[in-house]
Amino acid sequence: MYDARDYFPVINIQEFIKEPSGTSGLLFNKLLGGSYFAEPHKHDFLIIMLFDGGEGTHTIDFKKYSISTHQVHILFPGQVHQWKLQEHTVGYQLMFGREWYESFFPDLRFSALYYQQHPVFEVSGVLFNALFYEFQAIQEELKEQHVFWELMQTRCRLIGLLLRQYFEDTWTDFEKYHENPIISKFVQLIDLHFKSNRSVSFYAEKLHISANYLNIVCKKGMNTAASTLIHDRILLESKRLLKISEMSIKNIVYDLGFYDNASFSKFFKAHTGMTPSQFRDQG
Repeated sequence: MYDARDYFPVINIQEFIKEPSGTSGLLFNKLLGGSYFAEPHKHDFLIIMLFDGGEGTHTIDFKKYSISTHQVHILFPGQVHQWKLQEHTVGYQLMFGREWYESFFPDLRFSALYYQQHPVFEVSGVLFNALFYEFQAIQEELKEQHVFWELMQTRCRLIGLLLRQYFEDTWTDFEKYHENPIISKFVQLIDLHFKSNRSVSFYAEKLHISANYLNIVCKKGMNTAASTLIHDRILLESKRLLKISEMSIKNIVYDLGFYDNASFSKFFKAHTGMTPSQFRDQG
């Protein structure tokens, strides 16, 4: 699923299944304070988290968020994260394996790219309780010898619709991220090939459309050029590696497919106003 050269450990959902015969791609997990993942890592599954109190920090793609009561955290496959939870923190996780994720995601309506702009957010007590009720119901159903999977799918769908409604009511920028099959596939292809291919025509060919039409779709749907989405993905990986890996800048240059240090520095400074070294050294 991920590049063999991935420098971050990738945790598989199977590692959380306690029974050897367990095959479910939907899991519930309760978080009780003192949890500490110091090393940045990735998951190959979607996680939705509810925090019902406590303190700590959750770093997602090098951005640190403070944990507080009635928060929702959404972590998508492939995102780099780490956290430190204080002793009195209480949280709940739903983990969605590939099939469950693909079934669940349409109910969120918007692209993963949009939700990644708002990965941590506080909700009202009413919404928190509604989400928590579904989490608990899923937890109890998973304990049954014969799980009613259709009911579980319905509960997951309700969670997705509640989150979608919250986003629609809270932010006004969601329309440009409205799920578009071409944009969605384009973003997936960028994730697979951004280290070796930066040409819009390469991705357009994979999508069986012209480069010009791909640009039109991105301009209409995202208000940005197709090339910008490619550059944004390269920049994100650059920041990940600079901030939370021990790779030398020379090796980062090589890993991301830049010709030399100068070309990487020029690219990075044009997008951030800082050199790679300055970004790495800042607090």
